[in-house]
Amino acid sequence: MGGPDRQEITPDLLVRAYASGVFPMAEDREARNLFWVDPERRGILPLDGLRVSHRLARTFRTRDFEIRIDTAFAEVIDACAERPETWISERIKDLYRALFERGNAHSVEIWQEGALAGGLYGVSLGGAFFGESMFSRQRDASKLALIALVARLRAGRFLLLDTQFVTDHLMRLGACEISRADYRKRLRDALGVRADFHALDPAASRQELLQLSTQTS
Repeated sequence: MGGPDRQEITPDLLVRAYASGVFPMAEDREARNLFWVDPERRGILPLDGLRVSHRLARTFRTRDFEIRIDTAFAEVIDACAERPETWISERIKDLYRALFERGNAHSVEIWQEGALAGGLYGVSLGGAFFGESMFSRQRDASKLALIALVARLRAGRFLLLDTQFVTDHLMRLGACEISRADYRKRLRDALGVRADFHALDPAASRQELLQLSTQTS
């Protein structure tokens, strides 16, 4: 982890940081300074390796919910910051809202009965998607958003889904750790790809999304 930033972080600087393999975090929601993070071991979720249980696959196919993209980005990042311990400060929120306005950040949202039930947000550059955070207000809602994200990334010919770190939760879904050197090679390859976050057919069925995104276990 690097020291606190000594220059004003702008959206342009943030994009350059992601392209070089580093990302910012804050100590807590009240922090003014941000820290640049460059982990020795990086978390990724291979886009051909998402593991979904039969129960979760059934939930994805049959639950009454709606998948929306980029309709409530600010609400998603606010929800991700609701945890008692969070690295998402107001400065972080401002920066990622600015990236969203310029098309470099996206949200995947799960809506149930007209309310935001869960979702995730992240940064998109070339063929790399950098997952930042996710949340659930209803059971499995963040997992449903992840399935929808992976289907979208595969449809758009992305090469890399960066999870930054791994948790037991993410490992059960197929995430793994790789070395910094391996990560940077994969990042270089992904940045050279012209991927399309919006390539997925809006009419694709839930079953088609599952087939596109998962290895059912």
